[in-house]
Amino acid sequence: MKKNALILEGGANRGIFTSGVLDYLMEKEFYTDYVVGVSAGACNAVDYVSHQPDRSRQCIIAWNQESKREQFDSFRQEHSVMDFRSLFDTFPNRDYPFDYESYFQSETKCELTVTNCITGKAEFKSEASNRERLMKICRASSSIPVLATMVDLDGIPYLDGGLADSIPVIHARKLGYEKNIIVLTQKKGYRKTVSRKNIALIRAKFRQYPELVRTICLRPFRYNKCLEAIEKWEAAGKLFVIRPEVPPVGRLEKHMDKLEAFYQHGYQMMEKRYDEMMNYLSV
Repeated sequence: MKKNALILEGGANRGIFTSGVLDYLMEKEFYTDYVVGVSAGACNAVDYVSHQPDRSRQCIIAWNQESKREQFDSFRQEHSVMDFRSLFDTFPNRDYPFDYESYFQSETKCELTVTNCITGKAEFKSEASNRERLMKICRASSSIPVLATMVDLDGIPYLDGGLADSIPVIHARKLGYEKNIIVLTQKKGYRKTVSRKNIALIRAKFRQYPELVRTICLRPFRYNKCLEAIEKWEAAGKLFVIRPEVPPVGRLEKHMDKLEAFYQHGYQMMEKRYDEMMNYLSV
């Protein structure tokens, strides 16, 4: 097979669809040469590279079952609406142990997408030995503006990677990966719209970071152009794309039955299209 890459879109709780897709691939012991994850896709990526099926699903479910007291404590201590202490500290180091050794020894190259708040540009981070730094990169990649605080990496503030590069297929192609598998979390035909209210909030919140504001304002346009390119390449057989065929859950969905159903849909979609994917990779 030619060099292949797995590209994982984010979407907060919509990432549970991706968890289902990857759990099926792990059951088949299918691993790519390279994986790049964005936001929730970064969390899925590290569990895939560490060969830990079902861990992402368990963490998403447990995180959304947290009590209001736990969420309040997080806000009081970190001024973050989202309790990332659980996801990137308590869970990996205690409740749902992350297999750091398997991750660091994996033959699959893994990069996690973050947005540099000073330059407004996407950066692709990797970590091969430091446990704390790996989880900080995951946290930075997942930190939605306003809902979560910036994450400091080497003295530079970072936020959600999806702001600057939601689906880094161009990045993977530039690295030389000829066969690319993309996991999206929205149905085919979805396009982002501009919210003037959100833009006004972003400009007020991040006025000290003009390049970040510019990146966020341009995000819908860039995201939609990327989707247009993906759909064109997909139709030409140059990409393999797997996406939901049912209405996705909201990015902050809390209902367990809806999250479980969306997870199962991801698993079933990959099961149904596995042979098609392998044919794409073998040509």
